[in-house]
Amino acid sequence: MKAILGTLVVVGTLLGGYLPHGSFGILIQPLEVVIICGGALGAYIIANPGWVVKAGFSLGLGLAKPHHVNKELFMELLGLMFKVFNKARREGLMSIEADVEDPHASELFNSAPLVAADHHAMDFICDYLRLMISGASNPYQLEDLMILELDAHHHEAMMPSGAVGKVAEALPAFGIVAAVLGIIITMSYLDAGPMEIAHHMSVALVGTFLGILVAYGFVAPIASELANRAEAESAFFGVIKTCLMANLNGYAPQVAVEFGRKAIPSHERPTFAEVDEFLQSQK
Repeated sequence: MKAILGTLVVVGTLLGGYLPHGSFGILIQPLEVVIICGGALGAYIIANPGWVVKAGFSLGLGLAKPHHVNKELFMELLGLMFKVFNKARREGLMSIEADVEDPHASELFNSAPLVAADHHAMDFICDYLRLMISGASNPYQLEDLMILELDAHHHEAMMPSGAVGKVAEALPAFGIVAAVLGIIITMSYLDAGPMEIAHHMSVALVGTFLGILVAYGFVAPIASELANRAEAESAFFGVIKTCLMANLNGYAPQVAVEFGRKAIPSHERPTFAEVDEFLQSQK
């Protein structure tokens, strides 16, 4: 919704300032769009691995929906961590082995549907619980391993936003290319009347306009929002890591969950009372 609203504001303000004195028809130049957007698309495909190209499109289209990393997801995660740690503390680590080996059939994990829907998060949680069950109890080694994995995950999550950002940087140049091609075409009409020449000059300048508009009005903001969402995803994984490490270091489930709560970004962080009430409702 935020992305749609921003797009409407950009288009509305530009047209609102232009239309009282200009013609809308001159801005409709499909061939200029083909040159600019086609060139940028080709460069995007050449410069990036296939999965980044695909992710850039899918994540960009996903901006029309609210991001799944929100306060509700964090609350559900803390509740799940509490249940897992509580069961392991009362019945032993082996009691959660069946849940970890088949989380999709686990009543424990299915009690947190928002977390269960994120397969990357589920893999991360289950992999480290599995290591703990297998006897990997050295907190320093496990923390180093988590840091390595999270750094790799963050790097990969940021790649689509970086690739889209590079497209935004290139679009004004492709706009200039379209304008230069328009000037070349205009030169062939120098023996025509001044109105004909003026029309072709206007079409050429539309190329520069479109390149700058698409770059800074749409593609650069999309790249920025993709980066914001990647950062939020990394923060989510950071909370999982904090909870797991607190449990591994011997803290009680309630305390381990509090460690995780403190790791949640402040704008999404629930209060201690909210988490406590939520955990009580989960028992």
